[in-house]
Amino acid sequence: MQKPAWLFVLLMIVFSFVPRAAAQHQQDNRANKPDILVDDDKVQCPSAKFTSIQAAVDAANPGDTIRVCAGIYPEQVTISKAMSIHGDNGAVVIPSNVIANASDIPSGTPVAAVIFVNSAATVEIEGLIVDGSSNGISSCSPDFKGILYQNSSGVIHHNAVRHIRLSPSLPGCQSGEAIEVESAAGAISSVVIHDNSVWDYQKNGITANEIGTQATIDSNTVTGFGPTPAIAQNGVQVAFGAAGSITGNTIADNVYSVCVSPSDCPTNATGVLVIESDGITVANNTTGSNQIGVFIGGDNSIVRANTVFNATVLIGVALVGNNNQVRRNDITHSDEAAVYVQGNGNNIQNNEITDAAIGILKISGSTGTTRSGNSFFATPIEFQDPAPARGIKVLPAH
Repeated sequence: MQKPAWLFVLLMIVFSFVPRAAAQHQQDNRANKPDILVDDDKVQCPSAKFTSIQAAVDAANPGDTIRVCAGIYPEQVTISKAMSIHGDNGAVVIPSNVIANASDIPSGTPVAAVIFVNSAATVEIEGLIVDGSSNGISSCSPDFKGILYQNSSGVIHHNAVRHIRLSPSLPGCQSGEAIEVESAAGAISSVVIHDNSVWDYQKNGITANEIGTQATIDSNTVTGFGPTPAIAQNGVQVAFGAAGSITGNTIADNVYSVCVSPSDCPTNATGVLVIESDGITVANNTTGSNQIGVFIGGDNSIVRANTVFNATVLIGVALVGNNNQVRRNDITHSDEAAVYVQGNGNNIQNNEITDAAIGILKISGSTGTTRSGNSFFATPIEFQDPAPARGIKVLPAH
């Protein structure tokens, strides 16, 4: 007896739901899987099986979630598989006498990271206080970092990363990056860095380096030392072929006090530093009390709708590259210039510039600069062209 056509249709619909239902069942099982608990003294979480984060990481299966209960965790942590780590309020990772546990890409120099994520597909770190104040490093090597992702992807959010600096007796060491993401040749690192508090770093607050790195740097608060003769700090850096966006951050107090004037400035500090990377979006940030608010040392980037104030000694927004756009920014109090242009085909449009020695400073030999709709207030010179190159010198973290 021939089955009716409607029955075949019904069977096809039923069977089509089987793999979807199985996949959903697996997801539900993962969602219902209990967290792995870590408690240093088993007071806050008496049922915890582990008293160290590293022991829990080593025992975890890929995809597990580790909950770090409030406490003091004097350890460096290395992660090499997919997982989520969530810290309760008061979970502090503060190692003593750190040792090298990684090598820098591409230099190969030794690195001591508080938390090192190495070649892992998806790692989430949330809610931890990462504190480097007891690091015990007595020389410029190894390079000291707070959270380091190498050839890894994931999310770093709602953490406090602080005191990633060496002893005051080592002021000039180019070391101390609070959060860094980097990739080796042929590798991919895609990391979202969101809503972290980063402060008291030695060299850089947040860094994304090398081709293959894609960083979404969003809604973080990054605070440098303020005026210091020790080192030229950078708040947020995207460099050496890394890609991504820098949006909605608050970045302040990166000032190298040895730089006292445009003509007497061996190097300078920056709020946002883009160097040897192209196509970066820098938007909706607030940068204040940095020597250069935003430095673009590449091509085809967009600097849009930022609030830039108090560019100490130097510049609000510096363009040292081609075909970049500076649009709808509010730039207030730039000791030298609100916008500096050294390159070709750059567009400066609809910015509000207040209290700058020079509104737009275009360097001799720069061609194809377009300007329209900019408003100037309390600015004696709205546009200077041509002007000799100022020899701006930035010092990125490698």
